[in-house]
Amino acid sequence: MFYSFIIPVYNRPDELDELLESIANLYLEHNYTIGYEVIVVDDGSKIPAENICKKYAEKLSITYHYQENTGQGFARNKGFELAKGDFFIVLDSDCILPKKYLFNLQKQLFERCLEAFGGADMAHESFTPVQKAISYAMTSIFSTGGIRGNKNSAERFRPRSFNMGLSRRIWEKVGGYKITRMGEDIEFSIRIEKAGFKIGFIPECAVYHKRRTNFYQFYKQLHFFGRARINVRRFYPNELKLVHCFPALFVCFLVSFAFTWLISWDLFFIQICTLLLYTSLLFSDALFKTKNLYISALGVFAVFVQLCAYGIGFLEEIFKSSKV
Repeated sequence: MFYSFIIPVYNRPDELDELLESIANLYLEHNYTIGYEVIVVDDGSKIPAENICKKYAEKLSITYHYQENTGQGFARNKGFELAKGDFFIVLDSDCILPKKYLFNLQKQLFERCLEAFGGADMAHESFTPVQKAISYAMTSIFSTGGIRGNKNSAERFRPRSFNMGLSRRIWEKVGGYKITRMGEDIEFSIRIEKAGFKIGFIPECAVYHKRRTNFYQFYKQLHFFGRARINVRRFYPNELKLVHCFPALFVCFLVSFAFTWLISWDLFFIQICTLLLYTSLLFSDALFKTKNLYISALGVFAVFVQLCAYGIGFLEEIFKSSKV
């Protein structure tokens, strides 16, 4: 099978360099049935990535395309148009691939007859403590419900564009992204599912996902994600589930502290105990997974940042949409 890696990039040449290096070092175990190309769509970067792509011209079959900024969704569509592969693999530029990524993918696609897949993300040992904490916050079942790639997900798994694949047949029948931002990957995944294509989660195809390097950037990203979930509701009103509302409920819970002590000290005490119990659960889970006290403490803070940012964005977008 011939694969096309589709990578939109915007002002992240250094991260793209690391991703391309990992693709160049993929392990295929002399499997000559696997071939691949790389399509980099530079979406109007002020710091073009052309020189980074030229660096890998002898190691990879790579195509570099520069265009005016249209957003990541439509940049991926351009990648689909340029791709020659039987199967498209969509990646964010801040990812790094494990060496057996493509080898594992080929095996799973044929064994499970999948036409679309999604993989999880994980923290690389080289990541900073903050990046590892953010990785925990985004993958823990106690924060996101595992909906971004976990066998024990709180809802049906749908691929996200940081690590997602689809057959050429899907592209030809379903098309690409209809919206370029604000939940574009969720809308796309739902459309693929409704068209009847078989989608699967492949844990063996996880990527190292850097995400954001500080909590301020993380807050801004998750605030946008909260808004995006409501934006998806415009297309699929019935797809808004209770698990998506948890961050907004968490924000309301924290805000209520300002009032409950005036109403009832008993209720205030119960709230404090509930928050402490949840904090302890998060810390214990983070410690079990990271084996590091400092990262676990940062992980708890990262979860609180994630829930507050997503919840506030979620509530703001609901308020805006109700005024329209």
